[in-house]
Amino acid sequence: MTPTRRLAALAFGASLFATIAQAHPQPHAAAPAAGAAEAPADAAKVVDAFHAALRRGDTAAATSHLSDAVLIFEAGGAERSRAEYAAAHLGGDAAFAQAVGSELTRRTGGAGGDLAWVASEGRTRGRYKDRDVDRITTETMVLRRQAGAWRIVHVHWSSRAASAPH
Repeated sequence: MTPTRRLAALAFGASLFATIAQAHPQPHAAAPAAGAAEAPADAAKVVDAFHAALRRGDTAAATSHLSDAVLIFEAGGAERSRAEYAAAHLGGDAAFAQAVGSELTRRTGGAGGDLAWVASEGRTRGRYKDRDVDRITTETMVLRRQAGAWRIVHVHWSSRAASAPH
């Protein structure tokens, strides 16, 4: 299995696990291992730091949170490395984040070993390139602990008009 397919399968598995876990709570689950409870929170801090860097226009700081082999899905497209993302959409994403405000409305996550996932829902509102923006957003990020630090290995972004039915 190629690394790209492995990451896609991992992301699918993480989202499936989250859906199952939320639909079927386990009241008698074993206590998490020491440090396990902090893993989703630590991974979420990396996600937040990535977005904060974009809002500052600090693209170097933003990419420092990405794995070299990050896989980014957005609007039916894919970027298959940090270098590809930096060359294609990073600058536009930073400009958009600086111009349009965002609000986090819900977040969940989990971790197992050196993998963590963070699923966020939100809303972006503002004006960008002479257009009003009002979108409901969803984001899933999968992170891997590499050399003692969490790095984003997969991103999936999606949005819809706030006025559109879901």
